[in-house]
Amino acid sequence: MVYTSLMKFISRISRCSDQYRADRLAGTELTSSQYVYILNVCREPGISQDGLAKKIFVNKSNVARQLAALESSGYVNRITSVADRRGIEVYPTEKSEKILPFIRGMLRDWDSYLTEGFTDEEKETVARLLGIMHDRAAEYMENRCCEPDSGGKA
Repeated sequence: MVYTSLMKFISRISRCSDQYRADRLAGTELTSSQYVYILNVCREPGISQDGLAKKIFVNKSNVARQLAALESSGYVNRITSVADRRGIEVYPTEKSEKILPFIRGMLRDWDSYLTEGFTDEEKETVARLLGIMHDRAAEYMENRCCEPDSGGKA
């Protein structure tokens, strides 16, 4: 058997997932990449903008841009932190809470589509193995000592 890179499959699934979300979110004001912000802000109201960036592995400037767009669309409120005046806390709005069940259903439907025909044991195995891979990738991100543009030097 010829070895095929796992990343090839993961990347292709990711691109297909992005298109699926774009199709399902058509007609809302959300883009296919914004759902993750809604999920996390609803799960953890008051999360800091920086904390959100770390949690979803997106650089701070992109998070700030996406949150500004979500705020102007009425999905989140950003408030200067009382504890740290430099920090920004993010809160869901009623609009976020209202669309949250749709987003969760969309993700469940996609998972079901991808695993159609799998036994429960196969689904659990895939989830467990991908969870391990996720944890390793997250560990890498947490242990990085440098910004990507620094050439790897501390």
